[in-house]
Amino acid sequence: MQDQTNSHSSRIFAQGARDGIPIGLGYFAVAFSLGISARAAGLDPFQAFTASLLTIASAGEYAAFTLIAAGASYLEMAAVIFITNCRYILMSCAMSQRLDPSTSTGHRIGMGAFITDEIFGASISRDGYLVPSYTYGLASTSVLPWALGTMFGVIAGNILPSSVVTALSVSIFGMFIAIIVPPSRKDPVVMGTVLVSFLLSWMSAKIPVLSSVSEGTRIMLLTVIVASAAAVLFPVKEADDDE
Repeated sequence: MQDQTNSHSSRIFAQGARDGIPIGLGYFAVAFSLGISARAAGLDPFQAFTASLLTIASAGEYAAFTLIAAGASYLEMAAVIFITNCRYILMSCAMSQRLDPSTSTGHRIGMGAFITDEIFGASISRDGYLVPSYTYGLASTSVLPWALGTMFGVIAGNILPSSVVTALSVSIFGMFIAIIVPPSRKDPVVMGTVLVSFLLSWMSAKIPVLSSVSEGTRIMLLTVIVASAAAVLFPVKEADDDE
């Protein structure tokens, strides 16, 4: 019986590893651009590799590297990264509802450690109870390329001419544009929130009182204000029980 259980887990792990390959390839390309930002913040290849391996959060890491470059305090970094990664708390709650009640605490923590937007999407799309070995399989072929991409981005930033590095540093913004454009096209509220965020960010850097505040604090305040206002003014309506 135990052998059958192990065989089943191995098979599910292999499926996850296979499904994680395209995710890993996409991660490598995005993380390469992230590595350019890490290099601009003064991180060496090993530091960038470790940061990505332990964090696995594109927006959170970019915020961290930006704040490091801006000389922000540890408290500012912790607050901004917490706010940036709050969505993972919601994803964890959603995944926990799909777990077998007998799933151990260790597996619950392990699955939570590997939650990303893509790993969550691939895991939650499976029918029935979520199997920890599938999530681990996804992580086995996607997390390492993410960390390696960041490391190679730093290495490339140290080798390539400054003009090329400057050009590549812009590519990270392409990643965020790719994230916000599809939902903005579908939802006018999201589009309005994005545009207001851009406007307030620009204004905060120009208004004398706000411009004197550190960049990290401005990012934190704007994130909380804009997100809270959008949630209050345009709450997401829950579907009726019958639906």
